[in-house]
Amino acid sequence: MAASRPVSPTSPSFWRSPLRGPRLTALLGVVLLAGITLLFVTGLLSYAAYNPGLAGGVNDQTPGKGLLGFYLFSWPTGPRWLYRLTQGVHVTLGVVLVPVLLAKLWSVIPKLFRMPPARSAGDALERLSLLLLVGGALFEFVTGLLNIQLAYLFPGSFYRLHFYGAWVFIGAFVAHVVLRMPRTVRALRERTDPAAEDDETGLVAVRPDRPTVSRRGALGLVGAGSLLLLVTTAGQSLGGRWRRTALLAPHGGADPGGGPNGFQINKTAAAVGIRARDTGDDWRLTVAGGGRRVRLTRAELLRLPQHEAALPIACVEGWSTDDQLWSGVRLRELAALVGLGDRPPGVLVESLQLHGAFRRAALSGSQVRDPRSLLALRVGGAELSRDHGYPARIIVPAAPGVLNTKWVARLSFGEG
Repeated sequence: MAASRPVSPTSPSFWRSPLRGPRLTALLGVVLLAGITLLFVTGLLSYAAYNPGLAGGVNDQTPGKGLLGFYLFSWPTGPRWLYRLTQGVHVTLGVVLVPVLLAKLWSVIPKLFRMPPARSAGDALERLSLLLLVGGALFEFVTGLLNIQLAYLFPGSFYRLHFYGAWVFIGAFVAHVVLRMPRTVRALRERTDPAAEDDETGLVAVRPDRPTVSRRGALGLVGAGSLLLLVTTAGQSLGGRWRRTALLAPHGGADPGGGPNGFQINKTAAAVGIRARDTGDDWRLTVAGGGRRVRLTRAELLRLPQHEAALPIACVEGWSTDDQLWSGVRLRELAALVGLGDRPPGVLVESLQLHGAFRRAALSGSQVRDPRSLLALRVGGAELSRDHGYPARIIVPAAPGVLNTKWVARLSFGEG
C-alpha cells in the first residue's frame, strides 16, 4: 500500500527521467546565454529607435524609466533597413528560442520543488534569482508572442510591461549566470553526469526510468522545433515571396488586396475612427513653425516638387515589407515653406485618427533633413489607399512603422 502511494514533487524520487542532469542543463543554458543576450541588445535597440526623448516624450511609451534609459541615443536614418534588421532578429530569435527555453525549464523543474527552499544565504540568493528568472522569462516570452499576433490580452501598455519586465528579467539572468557559471563550465568539461548520490545540482534522477530517447535525440528534437519555428516565422521579416512561409506571422488588420497598396496593414482607417469625409476635399495639411503657418490642399501638395524614395516599412511585431516606391514632398522642403529651410529642426506629426497609440509622433532633425524622408502621397505609382494613410502619410528611413504616421493633419516644425 505504501509503495503505491503517489510521491510528492518535493521528493527526489518523484522525478524519474534519465535525461536530466548537469550536462544537458548546461548545454541548453549556453544556447540561452547567447540567445537571450542578443535578444536583450536588440530589444534595447528597438526602444532607442523610437527616439523617446523627443518633444517632451511624445514617443515615450515607458514614462518614468529614469536610469533605465541611460544608453539611449539618436536613432540614425541609415541604412534604411536598420530597424527592419534589428526588430526582425529580435522577434524571430525570440520565437526560435521557445523550444530551448521550455526544454531548459523542464530540465531544472525538480529544483523548483526542492525542500527546504534554502539551505544557506548563498543558496537562498540563487533560489530567488531562479524564481525571478523563470517568472521573468515566461512573462517576457508570453507578452512578446501575444504582441506578435496583435493579441493584447494583458492589462496596460505592451511597451511599458515588456520594457520593465525585460529589466527585471535581465537582472535575474545576470545574477543566475554569475552564480551558475562555474558549475556550467564544470558540467561541460565532464563527459558524463555524476551518480545521483554525488550530484550537487539535484538534477540526476535517484530512481531513473528506462530511457525512451537518448539525450542527443532529445537535443535534436529541441533543435528541430526551433528550426521549424525559424522557417515559419522568418519570412515575415524577409518580406516578398518569403512571407508565404511565415505561418506564424501576424494576420490581424485588413486584407490589403493586390496592386501597389497590396502590403501589410495593421491599423485600418475604420479601426481608428477615420471617416470618409475626414479625408475628402475639405482635408487640409497644416504646416507650422518659426512663428508661421500655411495650410495646403492635396492638390497644392501635388504641385510641389515630387520626390521618390524606395523604403520598407518595419513594425514592432517583427513583420516588414520589401522596399516600396513612395513619392511625395520632402519633409525638409515643407519646413522651408515656414522659413526653416537652412537646417530644419525636428517635427511633431499629428494624425487625423481619434484614438489609439501614436496619434502624435515626433521625428528628429536628422530624420527631417534626410532627403528620403517624405510626406508620401503615392506608393508604387498609385494613390495611397485609405488604410495606407490617404491623403498623406509620413515615410522615414529606418524608423519603426508607428513613426510613419498615417492620415497626417499637421506638421509642427521645431517641436520634434
